[in-house]
Amino acid sequence: MATIEYLRTDPDLPPVGVVDKRPITPVKKGIFAVIAVLGAVAWAILAIVRGESVNAVWIVIAAVCTYVIAYRFYSTFIQRKITKPRDDLATPAEILDNGKDFVPMDRRVLYGHHFAAIAGAGPLVGPVLAAQMGYLPGTIWIVVGVVLAGAVQDYLVLWISLKRRGRSLGQMARDELGLVGGVAAIVGVLVIMMILLAVLALVVVNALAESPWGIFSIGMTIPIALFMGLYLRYLRPGKVGEVSIIGFVLLLLAIISGGWVAETSWGADWFTLAPVTIAWLLIGYGFVASVLPVWLLLAPRDYLSTFMKIGTIGLLAVGILVTLPVLQAPAVSQFAISGNGPAFAGSLFPFLFITIACGALSGFHALISSGTTPKLLEKESHARMIGYGGMLMESFVAVMAIITACIIDQHLYFAMNAPVGLTGGTPETAAAYTNSLGLSGPPTTPEALGQAAADVGEESIISRTGGAPTLAVGISEVFSQFLGGAGMKSFWYHFAIMFEALFILTTIDAGTRVARFMLSDSLGNFGGAARKFKDPSWRVGAWVCSAVVVLAWGSILLMGVTDPLGGINALFPLFGIANQLLAAIALTVVLTILVKKGLVKWAWIPAVPLVWDLVVTMTASWQKIFSADPKLGYWKQHSICQQAQEAGRLCLTAKTPENVDAIVRNTFIQGTLSIIFAVLVIIVAVVGAIVCVRALRSGGAETTETPEWPSKIFAPSGFFPTAEEKEVQRQWDELAAKPERTPEPAS
Repeated sequence: MATIEYLRTDPDLPPVGVVDKRPITPVKKGIFAVIAVLGAVAWAILAIVRGESVNAVWIVIAAVCTYVIAYRFYSTFIQRKITKPRDDLATPAEILDNGKDFVPMDRRVLYGHHFAAIAGAGPLVGPVLAAQMGYLPGTIWIVVGVVLAGAVQDYLVLWISLKRRGRSLGQMARDELGLVGGVAAIVGVLVIMMILLAVLALVVVNALAESPWGIFSIGMTIPIALFMGLYLRYLRPGKVGEVSIIGFVLLLLAIISGGWVAETSWGADWFTLAPVTIAWLLIGYGFVASVLPVWLLLAPRDYLSTFMKIGTIGLLAVGILVTLPVLQAPAVSQFAISGNGPAFAGSLFPFLFITIACGALSGFHALISSGTTPKLLEKESHARMIGYGGMLMESFVAVMAIITACIIDQHLYFAMNAPVGLTGGTPETAAAYTNSLGLSGPPTTPEALGQAAADVGEESIISRTGGAPTLAVGISEVFSQFLGGAGMKSFWYHFAIMFEALFILTTIDAGTRVARFMLSDSLGNFGGAARKFKDPSWRVGAWVCSAVVVLAWGSILLMGVTDPLGGINALFPLFGIANQLLAAIALTVVLTILVKKGLVKWAWIPAVPLVWDLVVTMTASWQKIFSADPKLGYWKQHSICQQAQEAGRLCLTAKTPENVDAIVRNTFIQGTLSIIFAVLVIIVAVVGAIVCVRALRSGGAETTETPEWPSKIFAPSGFFPTAEEKEVQRQWDELAAKPERTPEPAS
């Protein structure tokens, strides 16, 4: 039996794919066994050791070992039993290649785009907030959740979209679930998407406001990305290594020069922008990035930002291995049980899983996996590396985030993450508050909190809620210990703030494009003249849909920027729930397709995370809607403040009558949207169950997979080509050098 199979679709062309059937060697088996044992030891130490100092290194080891085993074995198992990729078949990128939205893209560049697009605020902010419950619950969910849920969803959604010419999640739900389930899914996905994009944009605005360094450096990534896109398209096609080095050097120069520019009078004057100005710039950028050809700005910019993202996280991991920081947080804190934590209210179940969000399971990722990525995939075999592997990388980001929150002094952690209503906003009152929490370790002092702020170049870090500043403090703590000393803390803190803004911004541009695809697909369902919207690259439709999308999330963003007590800030508590509800819709569609295809034996792979996600999100929704605790229940808050409004009194955290009006309005919006989202997802889940039962009774059902086309292009299947793939690539290069023969397109 041949161990290397060469896939051919045309006798006049070299192979279009290489299948390596060689069994795993004894040496590799031994290596994986060692990794598994090391991972088990790390997990045992994290779970069992109490009353002693636990080093953060064990979290890194446990996570990395788990990722390696999961990717090598579990994702391969899913590939063999469900996706069964064939590189002799053309992908939508090859069939519909139009140089705009459908473009066969180098797998390394696409990995960078996909990772940058999915890795937004969630894996950075959520784990930091969840650290109030201790390091163990969050770490377990981040690592185990991504292996069994998050990465599975991303991979399988990418696969089903790939088989349907890159259709969006909402349209696939409409096609596979029918009218009722499809409409509920489309409406739910679009509305939730607008809220997610607006929330992400507001985080960017808050991070960059009054920051000339951040504005300049992030602004420079746009012309650098345009240059990289033109370089790969026209100057040196296929030379990814060259452009990667050039882009990386230019990115470092942009980061360093940002600090120089910020220190000049003209730089501070030009690049110190007000929040409203930044919001309008984001709206404009979102529109432009959505309508330009994907190869020109979006993909190279995301690929470029991936250097900074993975580089920073990798450097942070190295720093932890070098400095060996001790975890200051307990394994499980008192707030995990009591549910009255300062950072956010609610007990471990279900709110830990809601708060961490993107680090383990994210519905937003399903929109990227059925948005830009399937339209750019060169080969079917790349889906596992990009879908499953990309999500593992995001999970590692979340692991690094929770470590940074747990290695800093816990009094400082709660002084930063408790609202000003509890801390009082001053070092004196914040010290008194945190000392009253019964935290481990010596009590803090106002001088210690003031010095912590001075070390990072800030006047105050009291009640800097939202997670991002805490992450920046943790990063500066690790980096300064092995790169520059205590004098560099301020530099590393501001570097981390900019790093977080860049992380989130790349999600906005890709998200806007994906929302445009979804809206275009939805409008195409009306038929008649609207049928043209079915083509996502129709220029008129692209401009119209992009304008509608940015108008929707941009208007919500401006509300939040101009009215800190209302608008989008009222929607922050909905962010995590809405994101997880999206995941429930995505997993329902995947499960339905598997059952209809007759893959019932393997339906448990998406069904297990789907059931868990529904239990978590519905429990959280129920509590947010019906809880009598004013810290949790939207309608309870609404009732209290409405009565106060009628009596002319203040309520809850309100300090003025205008604040009372804002709370009444905001809680009404929150409560109403919570009900709408929950109902829509229940409809989708019930319809999905009905479709599955019908398919089981009839022995299967037809799906909407598109016809297959033979591929006429070649690309290595893995991140690094094998010797056999290098030889095949050489044959294709020689063929391309002959002007008399150009391969025919797949279609």
